[in-house]
Amino acid sequence: MEHPRKVATALTIAGSDSGGGAGIQADLRTFAFHRVHGTSALTALTAQNTLGVTRVDVVPPEAVAAQIDAVATDIGVDAAKTGMLFNREIISVVASRVRALGITRLVVDPVMVSRAGSRLIDDEAVAALREQLLPLATLVTPNRHEAQLLAGLELHTLADMQEAARRIHRLGPKVVLVKGGAMPGALCGTDVWFDGERLETLHLTSVETPNTHGTGCTLSAAIAANLALGQGLFDATLHAKEYVTRALQHPLAVGRGNGPIGHFFPLLED
Repeated sequence: MEHPRKVATALTIAGSDSGGGAGIQADLRTFAFHRVHGTSALTALTAQNTLGVTRVDVVPPEAVAAQIDAVATDIGVDAAKTGMLFNREIISVVASRVRALGITRLVVDPVMVSRAGSRLIDDEAVAALREQLLPLATLVTPNRHEAQLLAGLELHTLADMQEAARRIHRLGPKVVLVKGGAMPGALCGTDVWFDGERLETLHLTSVETPNTHGTGCTLSAAIAANLALGQGLFDATLHAKEYVTRALQHPLAVGRGNGPIGHFFPLLED
């Protein structure tokens, strides 16, 4: 009998999406298609579908901490990512457990503002994220609106995105990836990657589809999976963007609204 081979592990600390398009559902599928064992710590339960969110039940901070501890002390965490953390108390407890458990590869998707510009967390939570979680981040992935909030700068041009990346880097993360999905015109889909020295502009093929739900979750999860597999920070980011682009090229027409991207596209290709 063959011994099972060792597999890389990744932890998602995020909310549940009952519609299956984003949140931990998207993260776990992304981990699986990178051949990484996925574990999870739920921060909230949402009742949602392709048309929107109808209810959110937040998990107590102590329960979030217990989930992280249970995973880390037995299975281990080669890399982790955070998604929607909802409030200051949960952000604080996540930061505390990351420090105490020595989780060194942490991708922070700073879910603060939707791509459409709607604020999702209050000022106290934003302050906790800036002060407690970003200094622990290996890589942070703000969208245009989140980058504006973190950098205190409106983003209209590539130079603005680059300056925002520099300002956010001063908050403590090793790498900043300013996502351009909500940028105007030709900048839509252009990202800026900055590690304190190396400044890169990343372009991939733009994909026209109304079914984009879960794009941000999937990108951060794919970066975490690649880091768990031992890839360097730039390669992990580039390969994650390629995965998301392919998933966007295979969107799922489910529901009556904004459907999800197709995480399982490798099964559909010859």
